[in-house]
Amino acid sequence: MVEEESIYDGPSRSAKKRAARGVEDLVWQLLELSAAQVEKLPVTQDLRAELIKARQIKVHGARKRQAKYLAGLLRRDEEIIEDIRGYVDSLHQVHLQEQQVFHELEALRDRLCDASQSSEALREAGDRFPALDAAHISRLAAQFHAGGDKRPYREIFKLLREASRKQGV
Repeated sequence: MVEEESIYDGPSRSAKKRAARGVEDLVWQLLELSAAQVEKLPVTQDLRAELIKARQIKVHGARKRQAKYLAGLLRRDEEIIEDIRGYVDSLHQVHLQEQQVFHELEALRDRLCDASQSSEALREAGDRFPALDAAHISRLAAQFHAGGDKRPYREIFKLLREASRKQGV
């Protein structure tokens, strides 16, 4: 009996399908980007025009067909896929950092509005954001402590967020 040698001729069909599905998922992420983010994409003008066209389609079937077409265009150039993935990953990183800062500001605001932690949190806010008007924050926190009104609570957060943006955090 003669055994035939199996010749490896690249990835399996299943691996190719997974890769194609990954590119299709990437295209759906691109369709969710804002117009400004699409303009910054590291792609050719032709591909950008096709992406813009696909973003304008609202009918589900037609949009799905256009997304598959775009995925086919992208699969032709592995380098462009990697560039796009890097760009999308960097956008996700920025979003995660913004979310983290947002949660930190919320926690600081909550401590400022808690009567038992207010003075310590006020010192921390002053250290973290030197341009912040500590006296105004203190008055707002006192208003919240006195009446439980949500307006000063929201105002404190707005001031903290503004100070954070000015500082570039």
